[in-house]
Amino acid sequence: MNTGIKTLCIAVAAALSMTTIAGQTETPEGWYTAGKQAVEAASRLNKNPRKASNVILFVGDGMGISTVTAARILEGQRRGENGEENLLSFEMLPYVALSKTYNTNQQTPDSAGTMTAMMTGVKTKAGVISVDQTAARGDCASSKGAELVTFLEQAEKAGMSTGVVTTARITHATPAATYAHVPERNWEDDHDLSAEAKENGCKDIARQLIEFPYGDGIEVALGGGRRSFWPRNQEDPEDAGKTGERDDLRNLTDEWVSNLDNAAFVWNKAQFDAVDSKTTGHLLGLFERSHMEYNVDMPGDTGGEPSIADMTEKAIDILDNNRKGYFLMVEAGRIDHGHHAGNAYRALDDAIAFSDAIKVAMEKTDPRDTLIIVTADHSHVFTIGGYPTRGNPILGKVVGNDNRGEPVGMSIAMDGKPYTTVSYANGLGFASLETGGETRYNFPPAPGRVVNLTAVDTEDEGFHQEALVPLSSETHAGEDVAIYAGGAGAYLLHGVQEQNVIYHVMNKASKIESRLKGHHYR
Repeated sequence: MNTGIKTLCIAVAAALSMTTIAGQTETPEGWYTAGKQAVEAASRLNKNPRKASNVILFVGDGMGISTVTAARILEGQRRGENGEENLLSFEMLPYVALSKTYNTNQQTPDSAGTMTAMMTGVKTKAGVISVDQTAARGDCASSKGAELVTFLEQAEKAGMSTGVVTTARITHATPAATYAHVPERNWEDDHDLSAEAKENGCKDIARQLIEFPYGDGIEVALGGGRRSFWPRNQEDPEDAGKTGERDDLRNLTDEWVSNLDNAAFVWNKAQFDAVDSKTTGHLLGLFERSHMEYNVDMPGDTGGEPSIADMTEKAIDILDNNRKGYFLMVEAGRIDHGHHAGNAYRALDDAIAFSDAIKVAMEKTDPRDTLIIVTADHSHVFTIGGYPTRGNPILGKVVGNDNRGEPVGMSIAMDGKPYTTVSYANGLGFASLETGGETRYNFPPAPGRVVNLTAVDTEDEGFHQEALVPLSSETHAGEDVAIYAGGAGAYLLHGVQEQNVIYHVMNKASKIESRLKGHHYR
């Protein structure tokens, strides 16, 4: 760890040391000293202008600032602390900026347009993947000539190794934007293609991953989404009665193994664990027919799944075999899904698992030659409110303070009912699935204050928070999201930036243009 990051982390540790942990009492002197130490450490922070041989982009899908705050508190409370004083792993990175997430045609964005901005340096419309805003969504013909070169493609052409890791389907919008070009994010396999798309020669996203034309092919692709790679006549080994979805009857996982050197395909954790990272040149892992399980549900998975930290570690081990360096994108895709379902427990638990994965990367890499960027594609209408006392369970009901500043008991709203600290501005609203069942979509909305929560365990994994506006699914939010960065070139991230600037930071820090021997890409 370089001197600047190390001294900043020492200051962070000092600030944490005076908090109410294990019976220690905070003091005014402690707060003052910790603040002074933090400023002294910041004054010694020197920029690292070295070339980033390796670039790792972590994307917490839907991980807005309120999600980071709540996850930080929850992680600390799980250790028996108050929680507010905690820091997630990536919050110890020394450089922070804000990212403006709007799409060219939407005030509140979607993941396809936002990830395209981060991967290509060009903002575009919602719903389109790595094509510019001149393309019409869902219109194959209009996308011809509008394709944008991605940073992953440039990395492959420069001889670097590349990897894509996600807890969503590997063909979902965020991971797809690293390697595919389509005017419709839902064209995940050929069954999804429109007649116009087929007529005009557009390829589905799964096919583009397998037929990736640059360098020696993507080295690591790990996530969910087997169905888009297997033919309709092939049964899924895990989901009884289910099959692949490909109408062309191609088995793309077989093609991955046969077309690439030292290639392997795995679909369960035992196979994943058996992969030798030193001898495997190309690894495709598809651990679910659709999205991977939420982190809390993984232990009950039939085939077994690696965690996002496991996948990150394996990816780095394989990619690091290349002396020319690597680019890795890691997405925590199910933070977003938990919020869409109105289930804060799963969203926050997946955010904590995401932090664990970033910690693995921070420990396995050297900031002198590696740039780590952590950000979100967009936020969610997820709020932290009321006036709960310090250390109140973040998923609990609000317990406020009296006029002396001491806890006084459960806060009661004007309708005579208690309320939770976290809630949603819209969505399906209240539900309590205390049996631990899956979060639900398409249930009749239960907006507003439909039940008295006094006897309800709002901290249970099956609890779904109340929502104001009734919608079939909670929505994204349009406010800025944070960018956290450390390592080579991280100093380039500061202030308030358009989201597409992230690509340009990766470009400059890695000196990718010179590594491409003078070739310039739009």
